[in-house]
Amino acid sequence: MSDKELIVQLQNELNEHNYNYYVLDNPTITDYDFDMKLKQLQILESQYPELRKSNSPTQRVGGQITKNFETDFHTYPMYSLDNSYTKEDLYNWESRLKKLSTGTIEYACELKYDGASISLTYKNGILVKALTRGDGIKGDNVTANIKTIKSVPLKLKGEFPPLFDIRGEIIIPLSGFKIMNEERKLNGNEPFKNPRNTASGSIKIQDSREVAKRPLECFAFSILGENINIDSQFQCLEKARSWGFKVPKEARCVGSIEQVIKFINYWDKARKKLPYEIDGIVVKVNDFVQQRELGYTAKAPRWAMAYKFRAEQTSTKFNSISYQIGRTGAVTPVANLAPVELGGTIVKRASLHNEDQIRKLDIRIGDLVYVQKGGEIIPKITGVDFSKRITNTIPINYISKCPECQSDLVRNNGEAQHYCPNTQGCHPQIVGRIEHFISRKAMDIDGLGGETVALLVKAGLIFDIADLYNISFESLVPLDRIAEKSAMNIINGIEESKKMPFESVLFGLGIRYVGETVAKNLAKYYGSIALISEASIDDLEAIDEIGTKIAQSVHSFFRDEKNIRLVSRLHEYGLKLELSDEYKIFKNGPLKGDRIVISGVFEKFDRNEIRKLIEVNGGKLVSSISAKTSYLVSGSNMGPSKRIKAESLGIPIITEQEFLEKL
Repeated sequence: MSDKELIVQLQNELNEHNYNYYVLDNPTITDYDFDMKLKQLQILESQYPELRKSNSPTQRVGGQITKNFETDFHTYPMYSLDNSYTKEDLYNWESRLKKLSTGTIEYACELKYDGASISLTYKNGILVKALTRGDGIKGDNVTANIKTIKSVPLKLKGEFPPLFDIRGEIIIPLSGFKIMNEERKLNGNEPFKNPRNTASGSIKIQDSREVAKRPLECFAFSILGENINIDSQFQCLEKARSWGFKVPKEARCVGSIEQVIKFINYWDKARKKLPYEIDGIVVKVNDFVQQRELGYTAKAPRWAMAYKFRAEQTSTKFNSISYQIGRTGAVTPVANLAPVELGGTIVKRASLHNEDQIRKLDIRIGDLVYVQKGGEIIPKITGVDFSKRITNTIPINYISKCPECQSDLVRNNGEAQHYCPNTQGCHPQIVGRIEHFISRKAMDIDGLGGETVALLVKAGLIFDIADLYNISFESLVPLDRIAEKSAMNIINGIEESKKMPFESVLFGLGIRYVGETVAKNLAKYYGSIALISEASIDDLEAIDEIGTKIAQSVHSFFRDEKNIRLVSRLHEYGLKLELSDEYKIFKNGPLKGDRIVISGVFEKFDRNEIRKLIEVNGGKLVSSISAKTSYLVSGSNMGPSKRIKAESLGIPIITEQEFLEKL
């Protein structure tokens, strides 16, 4: 056998051994023999580098250094899931499903792995890209690091689509986590707090050789692509398993919410026996046709729900209270606690939300309080152990003045929070607004962080977001902790931000109640900040997902002289305050103003392609039929519920061909 033939044989043989060991948990070779074969392959590939394929087992060893992870768009958005915490939530969800869908509903129940989400792209059976969740639209490219994870197949088995994405969760098994921490202690390092945070941090390590040393695993759970020939979520899991992915076998397909609850109750107790952590159960409508019929909200699929197990709770002493001021001037009371371990982390502080919550809890300094991680993440106080209350305690008097600038606090009718009205002179508000503006989801300015912003404000270099574009290299270098290279990175990052699209600038302005989705809707609807500023409250309320509260906030923002001057300065500095000419053409296309519902299976285009056609021609794809719907595009196998509703409201129903003729 020639060396070149031996290389191919070793590559295939070692890939199969990896699969047997890390996916099937059934090793067919000793670790020593595996290492010897791998070393032999490394030597041969160094002699014949042209035969070192991207899917070679040697590529799992790592060695690539990534100083900055590039961001890339997800082919399919990575949505979050709506959460439920009670059985009643699940029954309510089922009721909504039955109103929107037709036929009997089956549910796929899967364990909710507690790790870091990942999206893997395979082309012709080869792993070509791995993206973190990011903001759901874009994620960080961590392909080099993910290739080091043995349970991620570099080359697929069997028959598979030519191009698809598969979603999974990167986790660290409890046994591997324990070994890692024992090694860290021996080396004099602080142990990691919990497997979830460690897994999430591991995939962003700059040196892939270090990633390769960590006991990471990937559990696959969702396949997305065109013409993948998969009809259900449960079939999706079986296909992924047949292609070589690690798919835990605990998932079940059931026929009712009662059976879903039975599955949940079992794993709420049995989860402690698992070799890895879970924090709940994911429940999905099993049938893909029904999933498409149900569609999505702005943030989550309607056809899936995450049931979260009851959070871990402990008790500790409430020592004192402090108050934080946010970028909008909102005051948040914070409880300072005696340090206590909770969910693998040391908790020292917990939010008390507002004055009403303090009164409701009747919490007092010195109390023994119950602390829980809300949604397993943010610590919150859930109650007081009144049996342990010491005598002579007094109720907390909520502050009346801002702790930062001493302005009198205000509380608007119908609102729970107090606010500091000194928007231009209160330091945390100034810093907070600038931090929001430079954040990744807004202007994404490299080189700037919270500490640097605070330093620039303190030095008097900036007082608002427009001042950023007037900073010079010479003004930065004399400041503490800012070297010449850092100063240049800041200047370049600020200049580069001028290329950010209009909707990012709009979101970055920090208009109260205007989140990322609302900013995009406003940008697409009006096309320019000039038109938004002229809109009435009634005009704004006519836009999807914009209610009275948001409309009033946007309207008020553009009636404030300070904000008008701020926007004018941003325009002078060259920021994009209107949509690109290309998008304007799309916005004014033949479907301008049309609100379109699609249902069924189409012949010439898949649903994703039709969605793109609607958007680039000025229309808006909506998921449910209402009196505002322009027409329903009907494919084959369309559910009768949409047809009945459209007919009852007098909404036109057109075919795929009639839709294309409109273009």
